[in-house]
Amino acid sequence: MLDSATFGILWPALVAGLLVTATHVPLGMQVLKRGIVFIDLAVAQIAGLGVIVADRLGFEPQGAAVQVAALGAALGGALLLNWTDKRWPAVQEAVIGVTFIVAANAAILLLATNPHGAENLKDLLVGQILWADPARLALVALLYAAILVLWFGLGERVGRIGFYLLFACAVTASVQLVGVYLVFTTLIVPALATGGVARGRFAAAYALGALGYAVGLAVSLVSDLPPGPLIVCIMTLLGIAVFLTFRPRIPS
Repeated sequence: MLDSATFGILWPALVAGLLVTATHVPLGMQVLKRGIVFIDLAVAQIAGLGVIVADRLGFEPQGAAVQVAALGAALGGALLLNWTDKRWPAVQEAVIGVTFIVAANAAILLLATNPHGAENLKDLLVGQILWADPARLALVALLYAAILVLWFGLGERVGRIGFYLLFACAVTASVQLVGVYLVFTTLIVPALATGGVARGRFAAAYALGALGYAVGLAVSLVSDLPPGPLIVCIMTLLGIAVFLTFRPRIPS
């Protein structure tokens, strides 16, 4: 039975997961359509690099300067990838991969002399979803609502650069809530798993994401295992089941 302290930790974590799912399902479908699967890893890692740089400069971890640094880095990375997409579209996926690996190793180098570097890097990748701040969730919800209104309101009219910029804003907030690995999983797994769903694909993808977070958090509660990796594995297993059930037809 849940006590009040446990419930007080779990409900913000679940809300954080549902908020991330809300924006990442439609963006993930667009990512798959564009064939740029690893863009979220690259942009998330660049946003994380911005956080690390701000921390290295001595700014408060939850302060406005860190948020500006993360968003600025993510927007800069998104604009760079938009430019490469226009200039070299045939090799865009490779460019995204190189961007990710360079940003990741730059972060490692910046953290190499930090006594808490390994812990900070783990937090960036795995996330700290159990410590989601309810007050911050309200601000993130407003940001995500604006992104969804623009996305569904404008549709294809948002354009390529609009997509990259909205994507950067969403990922910047998400990576600080749940970490790089969960950002990637929430973006890709529901969209990929429901590719063969003829009707109600959005509903199925949203349900898959929400169930992955809920079950992962519940298993974490009873097993005392870290929630981030559990959610990744459980959402992926659920995604495989959905994919095999509604397998898309591949032309011969």
